[in-house]
Amino acid sequence: MTTTSPRPRLSPGLVRMAVPVLLITLAVQLDATMTAVALKALLGEFGSTLSAIQWVGTAYLLAFCVAIPATGWAADRFGAKAVWLSAIGLFLAGSVACGAAWSAGALIAFRAAQGLGGGMLIPLSQAMLVQRARPEELGRLMGLVALPSLLGPVFGPLVGGLLVDGASWRWIFYVNVPICVAAFALSLRFVPDGTRRPGGAPLDVLGVALLSPGLALFAYGLSRAGDHGSFTAPAVLWPAALGVVLLAAFAGHALTTRREPILDLRLLRSRPFAASAGTLLVAGMLLLGTGLLMPLYYQQTRGFGAAHAGLLAGPSGLGMALALILAGRLLDRLAPRTIVAGGLVLCAAGALALTGLTASSNLVWVSAALLVSGLGAGAVLVPAMSTAYQDLDPAQAPRATSAIRTFMQLGGPFGLALFAVLLQANLAADPAGGYGTTFWLALVITAVCVVPAAFLPRRRRD
Repeated sequence: MTTTSPRPRLSPGLVRMAVPVLLITLAVQLDATMTAVALKALLGEFGSTLSAIQWVGTAYLLAFCVAIPATGWAADRFGAKAVWLSAIGLFLAGSVACGAAWSAGALIAFRAAQGLGGGMLIPLSQAMLVQRARPEELGRLMGLVALPSLLGPVFGPLVGGLLVDGASWRWIFYVNVPICVAAFALSLRFVPDGTRRPGGAPLDVLGVALLSPGLALFAYGLSRAGDHGSFTAPAVLWPAALGVVLLAAFAGHALTTRREPILDLRLLRSRPFAASAGTLLVAGMLLLGTGLLMPLYYQQTRGFGAAHAGLLAGPSGLGMALALILAGRLLDRLAPRTIVAGGLVLCAAGALALTGLTASSNLVWVSAALLVSGLGAGAVLVPAMSTAYQDLDPAQAPRATSAIRTFMQLGGPFGLALFAVLLQANLAADPAGGYGTTFWLALVITAVCVVPAAFLPRRRRD
């Protein structure tokens, strides 16, 4: 009779390394969403217009997109730890500068510096941990790695609302200072130097010239769709279309060049990686798009303050946290495809319940639907992120992570734009039920996610 030995826990060295890595990445993810609840305060502080102040968030997103592709190359060339510490320093400097900003223009510029640092930190955090982990640890590790990405959009508005209401909008940036200092000090001690290839592949200059502006223009164009209520407005169409042209040109370059491209699309030849990338692309649309709806619903339709609205989004975060705990363990027993399928069913159930959202909906019922949706989101993202590395060599982790994060980042602005345009149209037609009607889009996107998820592995990792 044979017995199955229990799966080992995460090694102590990996846990110690994960503490500063997850600490700073959670700060980055929170910072990306906290400014949303500060827009009203910023309008009063600088006497600016809403269209101008919205660039506080847009500048961060665009810089974030631009920084991701070159991160894998920089980690290979200079060492992940050196790039990691430099990125923390840049994010810290940007945070301090944002808190001290004297005008809307200065704040927007400093947010771009913050975004560059954040754009490097997010893919590096995942790559460094994956390189250090044993194959049997990946399931549990991906649960930890996904935690900041899942909880940031949920708790960012709550933390931001508390800081704005209780102190000043400047503290949504100053709060990063002790976190960055602690993460920097802990990283010096617990993050290993890793490997570097000073004589490795040179920087793919043409790839950077095509990919980074392409991502930025595409994200910028889509970010304007909500303002104009249409995807065909010239301010939306021309930047987005030019971005698509540049991205298409980059794809042709990356697949044909003999050198190592800045974003290695040849990784898509790995079926697990391709399935993971597609799943995360669509899931990014769903997660960021639905994250737009509930804070607005609570504030605009129900008349709650920023902090109260953020608190009511808590059930979604609780569901995600529970899924993170369970999904990593389930990966040791079940196939990724099975877990993701269950997650998509939960996402669909939560979205279906929220299609009935009105101005008088029972908040207990709404919270239950958000809890179910959060469980589903966590159950989709953790297995998809873990699967990406299944057939890859550990040395490919930095570039693979940059690619995965780029795909997920592409989904975000597209999802935001889709939900913003549809919400605007639905509210104009039905102010009471517009939010509920918009949740039908979440059901459609969930159905689309079934397609790439169907190609995830059918067997559990041994």
